Amino acid sequence: MPETPHPIDVHVGRRLRLRRSLMGLSQEKLAELVGVTFQQIQKYERGTNRIGSSRLYRLAQVLQVPVSYFFEGLEAPTAGTPGLAESPASFEHESAPLGPRPLVDRRETLELVRAFNRIRNPVVRRRIYELTKALAALECEDTS
Repeated sequence: MPETPHPIDVHVGRRLRLRRSLMGLSQEKLAELVGVTFQQIQKYERGTNRIGSSRLYRLAQVLQVPVSYFFEGLEAPTAGTPGLAESPASFEHESAPLGPRPLVDRRETLELVRAFNRIRNPVVRRRIYELTKALAALECEDTS
């Protein structure tokens, strides 16, 4: 019976892929910078291989984020879910999903951010930002 990845490993992998993509790095380039194979980066991003603490620290350095970045968006443990006081073995068989994929993990969001980051003119960038906020406000008014 194949072992399914732990939901936290999947979450950390998604955050890794998101940041790598936002920085415009290929899996090969990131692997070179960290000192692993690109296949290892693929496994990290899918959550099939866990990222050790020293490797996670190095990835955070290369990707210019705090280590906590990889855990952003995880829900705090609640009663009945594994917490820090429980033994690591209790995590091994947990397979509860973390919920729907956030918008930030979608391809169109990544493409939008990449395109926005390529705009050099600060005035144009600011206007696009203001337009986006105005459209979102209109959307909120329509649903109220």
